[in-house]
Amino acid sequence: MRYVCLLALMLMISTATVLSAQGVAPAPDGAAIYKERCASCHDLPQGRTPALGAIKAMSGEAIYVALSTGAMKTQGQGMSIVQIFALLGYIAPTGGAAADAPLITRTCKADAGSTAVDFKAALNAPRWNGWSTSSTNSRFQDASSAGLVAAQVPALKLKWAFNLGAVTMARSQPVIVGGRVFLGTLTNVVYSLDAKSGCTYWGFKTDAAVRGGATMGDANGVPAIFVGDASATVYALNAQSGELIWKIRPVDNFTTMITAAPQVHNGVVYQTFSSFEEAIAADPSYQCCSFRGSVVALDAATGKKIWQTFTIPEAAQPTKKNAGGVQLLGPSGAGIWSTPTIDEKLGVLYVSTGDNYSDPASKTSDSVLAMNLKTGELLWSRQLTENDAFNNSCTSPSPANCPTAKGPDFDFGQPPILVDLGGANRALIIAQKSGMVHAIDPDKKGAILWQSRASKGGYLGGSQWGSASDGQKVYVATSDIGLGGVPDATSPVGFRLAVDPKIGGGLHALDLKTGATVWDAMPAVCAPGQSVCSPAQSAAVSVIPGVVFSGSVDGHLRAYSTANGVVLWDVDTAREFETVNGKPARGGSLDVAGPAVVNGMVFVNSGYGQWGGMPGNALLVFSVDGK
Repeated sequence: MRYVCLLALMLMISTATVLSAQGVAPAPDGAAIYKERCASCHDLPQGRTPALGAIKAMSGEAIYVALSTGAMKTQGQGMSIVQIFALLGYIAPTGGAAADAPLITRTCKADAGSTAVDFKAALNAPRWNGWSTSSTNSRFQDASSAGLVAAQVPALKLKWAFNLGAVTMARSQPVIVGGRVFLGTLTNVVYSLDAKSGCTYWGFKTDAAVRGGATMGDANGVPAIFVGDASATVYALNAQSGELIWKIRPVDNFTTMITAAPQVHNGVVYQTFSSFEEAIAADPSYQCCSFRGSVVALDAATGKKIWQTFTIPEAAQPTKKNAGGVQLLGPSGAGIWSTPTIDEKLGVLYVSTGDNYSDPASKTSDSVLAMNLKTGELLWSRQLTENDAFNNSCTSPSPANCPTAKGPDFDFGQPPILVDLGGANRALIIAQKSGMVHAIDPDKKGAILWQSRASKGGYLGGSQWGSASDGQKVYVATSDIGLGGVPDATSPVGFRLAVDPKIGGGLHALDLKTGATVWDAMPAVCAPGQSVCSPAQSAAVSVIPGVVFSGSVDGHLRAYSTANGVVLWDVDTAREFETVNGKPARGGSLDVAGPAVVNGMVFVNSGYGQWGGMPGNALLVFSVDGK
């Protein structure tokens, strides 16, 4: 989806640790590497040399820095990214953000507000369940469920804030059902909080960081929270108690991860899979690439796999050798970064795919795919950018693994929205990193209805994580973030990314039937002297009657009139907040997940330290006058 820097390393470390524990060890052998390069000093330490136990207590990122640019640079010399990955998997570091998660003990008092909830009834009451409020992925909340009208929006004030731990970003979509908030974090914790007060009901420790959102459903009569982590493990948790019902890792490629919330429908959990292989392909010694995106259907009661469908039908095969003589593989990639869309009328599941990682480019990358809900059979595909093969090698000093096409890296990071155009006419509408917005016909195998340009597009451009529709218009936020490099001696790579305050951003309203522009809301202007600011709008959009919400990398959450794009409310979240769980939290850039609006409250994450953005670790909740 996006070319990856240290975040990819953190995910690799987390995943390596989990796979080692599960007995799914990536090659090469981490134990052998440790024995060859490390054991002679760290098994029998002398003087200031730390023992293996002390190294385990470090964060994985700290170990990586020591091997790549620090005190252990000599020992790490000549090691590939994958070898370091395998070594970290063997060491299984326990330090870092996961060790610094906030307390997850219950803080909600045993009063009337903290008794058991009838979640089955709550699923038919006002809620925001999963990535969207419905399986069509429109991210639209109706008036009765929103509990908020346009005239009240200017009076929104902070109700409470929650510290998400020692992390630099907050990206999981908040889920609100039955007066409870369910939220995954990069500290390897899924929380259940009280929606009105923010007190904690329970916290569950996952094996790895949770990047996507959760979804509530039924597990054999038990209300359950279904969620996936960065190791590609899927969990079912008791929604009342937080106890584990089941967990499974239904994929085998070691680079697989989960970025999206699952879709739960008629007793089946549909989970999509993406990968960090695009990042480690920057290593010229890495045999790129073997991952294929997929959708897995799991029985909600047991976790048993019902079917799995790959986005690329054929497994990767040897193709050619790179300049260093390393055998390359393909086709690969076409990961799925977003939640599936359900078409109940046709019994079809729709997903959107990313680019290929290696040659040859497939016909199902940068596409919308339609699958049979019951069997996973691929019914049709509509490719919207051809010949898009790209990996991080293409932007590195050693582009040995860069595919011939070399981009343009125009993934889909968001799901298609299923809309009714009136009469018997329907459409799937989706915006792309290319800056294009597409409408295709689900009843005619994805025939193109219209296409409209929203922005220039690019590697981190176009529309990123999610658009929204109120049934009349589709609202598309655009990124087109401007980036540059700034020297930084503290960074393992010697520099850090810096954002351009004059490039990117904008919110666009398009007519559903024609794609014609109804209005454009211009990007915000950064305040004079603001040290870190970008007007790019990467986060998913959310809409209620009369109001569309869009967050920005500049740290502002804005509410726009759906009639004309005028800003109705603007709050700067890039500051420190007192929290309900102890330590102050810091807000920052807004990215990935969008606001959830329900029962008169607006729930939003703040903080995204990647791509030169402002780090943060806050969940913020707003209500009218903060009441």
